[in-house]
Amino acid sequence: MSQSIVLFGPPGAGKGTQAEAIVAATGKPQVSTGDMLRAALAAGTRLGIEAKKYMEAGELVPDNVIVGLIEERMTQSDAMDGVLFDGFPRTIPQAEALAEIAEVSLVISIEVPDDAIVERIVGRRMDPDTGDIYHITFKPAPSEIAGRLIQRKDDNEEAVRTRLSAYHNQTSPLAKWYSQKGVLATVNGNQAMSDVAAEIAEVITS
Repeated sequence: MSQSIVLFGPPGAGKGTQAEAIVAATGKPQVSTGDMLRAALAAGTRLGIEAKKYMEAGELVPDNVIVGLIEERMTQSDAMDGVLFDGFPRTIPQAEALAEIAEVSLVISIEVPDDAIVERIVGRRMDPDTGDIYHITFKPAPSEIAGRLIQRKDDNEEAVRTRLSAYHNQTSPLAKWYSQKGVLATVNGNQAMSDVAAEIAEVITS
């Protein structure tokens, strides 16, 4: 089996930025279940049609369908040397199912304290005209547009802490599971993005 990487971290940890760097460094394509679902729905594949039934009913797409989509994705030519899984697995049963179809050689966990995540997300502001994202502390908007910025409704402290609680409940057992297999590497995400990237690069090459 080809060797794949799993990336996880709390919402607001900067996974998107780091995923791009990992793809550039390893040549492994980034695989997200959301992208695969959208592609399968658009293509009208058997699994896409099955997933659509659950989505239209407002239900979660079951693991066996998601794993089936991943199995199909792993047969594509760009995935022969493994992929970067972003946002999957989220539970131990998903990790066990993934182990049947892909060899995970490295799991990178970006760790950021909850209070830092809350500060990052609650301080975000969006320009509704351009979609650009600013931050009241880390990236203030130019004064001429500051008045039109908005805060997305999910970017409040209560919603963020609820998401963090769900993340910890799902991920703590998963991190322990991968740690016991000797493939988990934790990275300090509470530093400059460039320093996080350097730490991840060290993990990948070691």
